[in-house]
Amino acid sequence: MNRRISTAWLGASALLLAGFLVPTPAARAGETHDSEQVSKLLSEAKTLAFQVKEDAIAMEGFTRMDVAWETHAAAINRIRGDVNALGKQVAKLQAAAEGAAPWQKTAINRIVPFLDELDGYTSAVIEQIKGDQKRNPAEYKDYLEANRDYATDLAAMIADFVDYGNAKDRVDRLGAKLEVK
Repeated sequence: MNRRISTAWLGASALLLAGFLVPTPAARAGETHDSEQVSKLLSEAKTLAFQVKEDAIAMEGFTRMDVAWETHAAAINRIRGDVNALGKQVAKLQAAAEGAAPWQKTAINRIVPFLDELDGYTSAVIEQIKGDQKRNPAEYKDYLEANRDYATDLAAMIADFVDYGNAKDRVDRLGAKLEVK
């Protein structure tokens, strides 16, 4: 008889404890879900960043070839257009940040300084190409290398955030399917 009572109390205690551990619908409502709009904008930014990276790598390669300055000018104008397009995309991301999940806000906040640096080096390359001043080949090469490095790092970082979002989405869907959190 005592054993039955002990077992009943143990079972009741376990159920009570389980009830405290399972989040209520109200608690789940407080969770921040990923913004589909921000995820889409990040994915588009990834594509733009990879274009900037490819153009910056190609242009940096000009330092090891005998390429006319007109070709340099055309390449940096293409990069400037790519950077401007990425800047517009980041502006859209910033406008959508209010509804973003914490990790998405982190992504946006980390993209901005990289883009600012990339914009600065792109402007420096343009200034070097302009015929108004004497070109400094070592400084020009340094700007191109910095442009390539920032473009490469920015593209990788955005790709990592997009990959994180995709993986997180898969885990969330699987958790919902299995009814676990």
